[in-house]
Amino acid sequence: MFQRQNQAPADFDSPLMSERIVPSRDAIRSWFPALSNEFAYLENAGGSQVPGCVANAIRDYMLTDYVQLGAGYAQSQRATQTVADAHAFAEQIVGAGTAGKVVLGNSTTALIQIIAGSYADIWTPGDEVVVAATNHEANAGAWAKLAQMGVVVRIWDVDPDTFQCSLESLRALLNDRTRIVAFPHVSNLLGEVVDVSAITELAHAHGAKVFVDGVAYAPHRTIDVEKWGVDWYVFSWYKVYGPHMAALFGRHEAFAELTGPNHFFIPRESIPYKFELGSISHEGCAGLLSLRDYFAFLAGEPWKGRETVIRAFEGIAELELPLQVRFLQFLRQKSHVRIIGLGAETEQSVGTISFVHADLTPSQIVAEVDQHNIGIRYGNMYAVRLCSSLGIELEEGVVRVSLVHYNTPEEIDRLISVLDKVL
Repeated sequence: MFQRQNQAPADFDSPLMSERIVPSRDAIRSWFPALSNEFAYLENAGGSQVPGCVANAIRDYMLTDYVQLGAGYAQSQRATQTVADAHAFAEQIVGAGTAGKVVLGNSTTALIQIIAGSYADIWTPGDEVVVAATNHEANAGAWAKLAQMGVVVRIWDVDPDTFQCSLESLRALLNDRTRIVAFPHVSNLLGEVVDVSAITELAHAHGAKVFVDGVAYAPHRTIDVEKWGVDWYVFSWYKVYGPHMAALFGRHEAFAELTGPNHFFIPRESIPYKFELGSISHEGCAGLLSLRDYFAFLAGEPWKGRETVIRAFEGIAELELPLQVRFLQFLRQKSHVRIIGLGAETEQSVGTISFVHADLTPSQIVAEVDQHNIGIRYGNMYAVRLCSSLGIELEEGVVRVSLVHYNTPEEIDRLISVLDKVL
């Protein structure tokens, strides 16, 4: 029923497609050439593998339409359409609807720097930003740097017992000078899904906007920026099965306040172009578009835009949850192990699981695992402020295991078998 080729399954009209059927893990893995060997990729929060269709689309674009945009000849017209279609696809992924537009860029870090720099042009000394301690440094450092111009930077502290930044503590930080509340949808170290809507509602009640880092959330669950009411939402495509690019959603009202950094003669209302410095990766845009085939495969239906996105990520969540439950149950049996985060065995957490050991350093643990053809990671994961708040040594950090839907129970059992002896 599922084709092995890196393209959409041929028989979309099969009666079996009348209801959503989650494809088998073998069928899913057949789309990913890197998964054809015995190596277990269990460090996906650092970057996911890509379906073969992504690499093929990039190659095809570079061999046929590798030209500048905006000219009248056929190759340029096709290239221009590819980039436009990639923006539209990104807007379907985030659920932008009519609420705003998506800017594409090289990385989440770069896009946040662009927006923070744009706000620096309009804010005045005494304006305030609230930065969650749970942030990756990308969504902390760009805002903290504005203190140099007199912006007041307030840290939204994390409770070391609950691993949460509470709404009560946020409420105490907000006032009529608050301009932005910057926080992660999921910490790339803790793995918990926070209530974006509740935080956004509270920030908006005080006249502040929200800037949400969705990097650690986007590979696992459906993004719905229109429903949540967020002002800004950013994520990295290379962690969502695509090439090294990033996407930034902004509401129309949020963009309207700012003058993007692109050339002076480009109109400020020219969104996304005003915020896309130089040339974004046109070949990367071709790779992004090919993900429509893969998401359609996961959804078990022809590409229908937003509807297909939702169905695909429902299947992703269904495949991932048993894996994280299995691994968390194993860790809880180890008396010398401390899980960093709630470690919820529900969809309130994603498969990003961090832990430390009472006697062994994270580097010692990972070095043992490395010998068994399994990839995991140790370190602070660029969540240095969070590690400091939790009393975690910065260089060693934590051991992080990060799962996605193409991982298998057998891979988890292989890891458990190794860790059972080490821990």
